Amino acid sequence: MAVLKLADQPPLVQAIFSGDPEEIRMLIYKTEDVNALDAEKRTPLHVASFLGDADIIELLILSGARVNAKDNMWLTPLHRAVASRSEEAVQVLIKHSADVNARDKNWQTPLHVAAANKAVKCAEVIIPMLSSVNVSDRGGRTALHHAALNGHIEMVNLLLAKGANINAFDKKDRRALHWAAYMGHLEVVALLINHGAEVTCKDKKGYTPLHAAASNGQINIVKHLLNLGVEVCGNVLLVASMLLHI
Repeated sequence: MAVLKLADQPPLVQAIFSGDPEEIRMLIYKTEDVNALDAEKRTPLHVASFLGDADIIELLILSGARVNAKDNMWLTPLHRAVASRSEEAVQVLIKHSADVNARDKNWQTPLHVAAANKAVKCAEVIIPMLSSVNVSDRGGRTALHHAALNGHIEMVNLLLAKGANINAFDKKDRRALHWAAYMGHLEVVALLINHGAEVTCKDKKGYTPLHAAASNGQINIVKHLLNLGVEVCGNVLLVASMLLHI
């Protein structure tokens, strides 16, 4: 969430940040609007979810807070709770019918957010309620793309175990392996390859994961791929320039 000047916030939001359930009850009793919107259309429930405070989330919902309210980025409280990595907050929201398939303006679901934020426990709560872990966002990226891009080895393991398509490609035809290689996440690269990721796959520019690693100066990834016998093809000069530094 954007940085807030707490003193400028309504009393209910201030009480949520203070973690004071008694103050919250009193304010709601005094008809403080539990669904009041700030300038970015965030509700008090968004704030409590951002903080990962399961008890206050429960209190707000029981007081009439809209579980699936969307802010101006279409983020729901569940998106916010997952980003906080609070398993308890996620469980409370889902208990009260939070939409596990809700999409923000980038078409990202709570699972995408979990994958990007290393929220493994939250993902474990959400995944059993999904028909597929391979839903793509506006850029064509699945949760596995986000986990690989951010180097979250435990999340990658979980997603693969739950049926993630290891060779799914985004709108630029980049696989999870491309992103892990580009970002220099050696453990993730090794794991993906061990699980059958296609090492010679090409994106729309004709780049393989080897090219992706070389283009971003990831020497360890280049070494690893070459040691596996990956053939240098396509843009040979790009890889050759990297080899000069090995």
